[in-house]
Amino acid sequence: MVTSVPMLDLKAQYRAIRDEIRPAIDEVCDAQYFIMGPKVEAFEKSVAAYSGARFAVGVSSGTDALLISLMALDIRPGDEVITSPFTFFATAGVIHRLHAKPVFVDIDPVTFNIDPAKIEAAVTPRTKAIMPVHLFGQMADMDPIMALARRLRIPVIEDGAQSIGAEYKSRRCGSIGDMGCFSFFPSKNLGAFGDAGMVLTSDEALYDKLKLLRVHGAPSTYFHKFVGGNFRLDAIQAAVLDVKLRHLDAWSDGRKKNAEYYDRAFAAAGLTGQGAVKTPAPVYRASGDRHYHIYNQYTIQARDREKLMAHLKAASIGCAVYYPLPLHLQECFSALNCPLGTFPAAEKAANAVLSLPVYPELTDEMKDYVVAKVVEFYAK
Repeated sequence: MVTSVPMLDLKAQYRAIRDEIRPAIDEVCDAQYFIMGPKVEAFEKSVAAYSGARFAVGVSSGTDALLISLMALDIRPGDEVITSPFTFFATAGVIHRLHAKPVFVDIDPVTFNIDPAKIEAAVTPRTKAIMPVHLFGQMADMDPIMALARRLRIPVIEDGAQSIGAEYKSRRCGSIGDMGCFSFFPSKNLGAFGDAGMVLTSDEALYDKLKLLRVHGAPSTYFHKFVGGNFRLDAIQAAVLDVKLRHLDAWSDGRKKNAEYYDRAFAAAGLTGQGAVKTPAPVYRASGDRHYHIYNQYTIQARDREKLMAHLKAASIGCAVYYPLPLHLQECFSALNCPLGTFPAAEKAANAVLSLPVYPELTDEMKDYVVAKVVEFYAK
């Protein structure tokens, strides 16, 4: 009988692929080639082909993928980058690190992604990039974003940290904007054994610049064309990720099936009809699309969220809030002068969202236990 369900169980994933992972790691150890090299190049080619981009540049983390993308666009102090206030801190943090200004635009309350209809009003002569976030595994509405960006000649960086493999109208995450960024943090749907990230692009000039920027801007040792950084991807991480990439579509299928299981169960229990629980709403689905939402998180909007979360944790069910305080309300961004009420959709989401376990190794019994405890809470 199930009595607990963790938010994520990476041990279960590892057990299933251990016999593939260990030889890949041993190869790197035997070669003693730990930084860059053939394993990194092979993984880059795999991700580029998988995602539909011409080029991929492996880097040290998802945060550094965003940072190096901005550096490749020569973002300078005083420049502005438009993005979402409802996302992980790194999205805006990298903008601030370059002494540029994050300019927030409110979200679509259905998808939690940036609202394209609100972007143009935020554009100024100082706008140097638009950075839409593909949150929780579902892509932002890219067609109107790209149409606006092309009309105004503003580059687009896709923050796909949670969404490798997700599709928008048959195009994969990271392949639509000028650059696309991935995070391979261990808890992601494609997770490394440490920190790792990647930048995609189909622009050869950007590709060449990204490759230099990740090695201190040096085309050859001790000769520096740009001031870059140490953003290199470790060979062991690349080897592990290349193995895992072969399983990603099957894992995405598993997450989708688990999400649909929850959707049906909450609807059958009357929770969605009562408004107690609002389940995720996958959109932008087109004929033939497989992974239009890859459910890096299964995120509901819940009435009495804090009490429900306490109830689930008391039943040993993992759950989490991504994200409890929108970026415009963070203390470090107080100088942006975006007080409470500035972005109401993001603020409402922050007060209601709750992510439940959705990883592909969940059994039906585990999902039933989660559903039963949610139903139990609202039956009180």
